[in-house]
Amino acid sequence: MPVSEFSLIERYFAAHRFQRLDVALGIGDDCALLLPPADQQLAITVDTLVAGVHFFADADPESVGHKALAVNLSDLAAMGATPAWATLALTLPQADEPWLAAFCRGLFALADRYGVQLIGGDVTHGPTIVITLQVHGFVPPGLALRRDGAKPGDGLYVTGTPGDAGLALAATFGKASVAEGHAGSIRARLERPEPRIAEGLALRGIASAAIDISDGLAQDLGHILERSRVGARLEVERLPLSPALAASLDRKAAVMTALTGGDDYELCFAVPPERTLQLESSAAGWECRCTRIGVVTAEPGLRLVRADGSALHLEQRGYDHFG
Repeated sequence: MPVSEFSLIERYFAAHRFQRLDVALGIGDDCALLLPPADQQLAITVDTLVAGVHFFADADPESVGHKALAVNLSDLAAMGATPAWATLALTLPQADEPWLAAFCRGLFALADRYGVQLIGGDVTHGPTIVITLQVHGFVPPGLALRRDGAKPGDGLYVTGTPGDAGLALAATFGKASVAEGHAGSIRARLERPEPRIAEGLALRGIASAAIDISDGLAQDLGHILERSRVGARLEVERLPLSPALAASLDRKAAVMTALTGGDDYELCFAVPPERTLQLESSAAGWECRCTRIGVVTAEPGLRLVRADGSALHLEQRGYDHFG
């Protein structure tokens, strides 16, 4: 007997019974009914993942489920928002139940970690797998981390080690080799990124601007500079390269990968000088590294500077779907 759209929804999505108190009505009706807190602003983000573009068609479906939610949670982290709800629109070429079961394991494992309830969505038939998740979160008025608040003199920082996912992608296409002993960890950085939710929340009241790194550090930092109408001096020797990246590529290639590789989902942010000690105190308890990589300047544009003061030029700053 053919599997119906409605039986798939009931079996794999509605059956997950995690229930938030602010959800009056979840999956099963034309709309969800929600009870947002009166003293919070609602932060909303949406991302689409397409098979063959954002993940390989034969990728582990559990990892795909994790990543589909993680990239959205990363946007909430960049705004300093607490995750709450999600909706899912899923297009499938066939009703592959083993794939769906694994996808849901990855999706809901991460959702449960961050208290996210799936409240609705749609499942349709189409020529390839397309996953669109919309995630909602809360942030107190006036405390959202935005892109337009950086000021000259602010320090520039990054979490984690940008470039690891770019190395994994290059290795997959045969353009790089990962040093022995690092293949598993690098692959995980590409397929199972960790959204920096705790760090984003900690940066409320500290950071003047923030963004998550999805299309490359240099390119995404450029969005902060553009929206804030400032420039930046980035000291490339300060870039925090992971042991895997440093062992796999020569120094120049490693730096380029850290600057232009996408899919890192780390946070890049600016901090005023008077809040530096506050940041250092907070970051001492983080599970990831926090590294100062430069300073915001009044002069527009991003300048990449080597240790000897010479300029580093990039032909391409990051990923562009239509570039």
